[in-house]
Amino acid sequence: MAKSKAVLLSSIKMAVATFCSRIFGLVREQVLAFMFGASSMTDAFYVAFRIPNLLRDLFAEGAFSAAFVPTFIEAKEESAESARRLLWSLLIVLTGTTLTISGLIIYFAPEIVSVFAPGFVGDTEKFEVTVGLTRIMAPFLCFVSIAALFMGALNSLKVFFVPALAPAFFNVTMIISMIALPTWMTSQGLPTVYALGAGVFIGGLVQGLVQVPLIIKHGFGPSLNGGLHPKTKKVIKLLGPGLIGFAATQVNLIVNTILATGTVVGAVSWLSYAFRLFQLPVGILSVSIGNANLVHFSNAWKSNEREDATDILKSSYLTGWMIILPAMVISIIFAQEIVHLIFERGEFGQNSTLMTSKVLMWYALGLPFYGIYKILVPAFYTIDRQKVPVYCSILSIIFNIAFCISLVPVYGFEVLALGTTFSMFLNSSVQTVIMTKDLKVSLFEFINLRLVKVLIAALVTGGMTWFVNSQVPYFEFNFYGKCGYLAFSFTCVFILYGLLLFLLGERSVVLKALSRIKKRLGK
Repeated sequence: MAKSKAVLLSSIKMAVATFCSRIFGLVREQVLAFMFGASSMTDAFYVAFRIPNLLRDLFAEGAFSAAFVPTFIEAKEESAESARRLLWSLLIVLTGTTLTISGLIIYFAPEIVSVFAPGFVGDTEKFEVTVGLTRIMAPFLCFVSIAALFMGALNSLKVFFVPALAPAFFNVTMIISMIALPTWMTSQGLPTVYALGAGVFIGGLVQGLVQVPLIIKHGFGPSLNGGLHPKTKKVIKLLGPGLIGFAATQVNLIVNTILATGTVVGAVSWLSYAFRLFQLPVGILSVSIGNANLVHFSNAWKSNEREDATDILKSSYLTGWMIILPAMVISIIFAQEIVHLIFERGEFGQNSTLMTSKVLMWYALGLPFYGIYKILVPAFYTIDRQKVPVYCSILSIIFNIAFCISLVPVYGFEVLALGTTFSMFLNSSVQTVIMTKDLKVSLFEFINLRLVKVLIAALVTGGMTWFVNSQVPYFEFNFYGKCGYLAFSFTCVFILYGLLLFLLGERSVVLKALSRIKKRLGK
């Protein structure tokens, strides 16, 4: 029980910091939508950013973290000096690898863009801008991978807040670049959208640098005594299958991008804006739980406390469902209202609002499955079952490609988001079944009756919320009225959801939440 509370406390710290980062990320998207809308230039930016971002998610926030954290904890149990050597050994290897990849991206940018955006080849201006942006943003992969390495080390040292806040510095840098650089770009005869590329480059560098003081403060400054740490090879060995295991979502997004470039102008941007909104609850809630779970689950598992490790994972699994479902309800029912309030201004018009909100609804259906995926995949690496996420990823990618290629020509680009949702459902479901077998617990025991109660509470909340919202003339309100209505509605969703959980027997969960809120207000 104490360890479950530790996971929850760590999750809360990360969630608060991640919330700040995501809010700045949302402001970044608002500024981008206001200045550039959903145009051919934003399509070019999102395609170009997708290329290093794919590798970033694999190297930095996915496979590398899952391979590094358990191994770093092992080294730390040997001695602090051993862990310090491992950290800086991996920094050298990671920097060399990502710089090499960045160089290849810069050199082969035209060929890469031709593969990722075949629909751009016939438009010379859009193609050349995309190539230029790809080259500008290529080093971002190196900077943000180093930032993720530092984040993994600090999380292993039970430091959660500042590393989770680091992406906020990236977002702030992007915002400043979008506001300050377009005029200068124009004066130099460059496309104004290059300001976005410059912001990504500088922001990635800043995101890594802000964590260096904490690394040094905790006694993990530069150290290469004795050369590369022996466990460096172990991390690299784990990383191989990890790249595939964590690839599902990003490869699916690449498939979406490739197919979207062959549909209507703006499709790539609409998908990207919607996915940004989709990531807000995932980043604040599920990823925070997943990162905290990885540290505590790894500690328990490496200490041979298998029963405690199982309890930690079961608690994280249920908590992931419990907190993400009301966010799913809100994202589906208020999709158009949310997109309208956040993005519809400047170059972002009514049609873009409608298209983005439709995509958001399909993405939102996959929120719980994406959240569970973020919790389970690192756990498989901790128990040395790296091949499971690999096979599950391959299965879900094949399904998504077949689904999208078959239906996009008939139903349009919106199907791309639905394909991602279905593939995440398939991926997380198969992983859940396999994890229960590996932990030697029954599927019913792992999921248990409490999840059924959570689903019932979410379903009833969704039905009642949809009915009430359908009677409200939201678009007739002024700006402040819209803000007030959505804030009130979101609050009511969580209150109703909590009340239903209370009535269904989850009293302890609700009372603990209320107690924490009361303590916060009393401070």
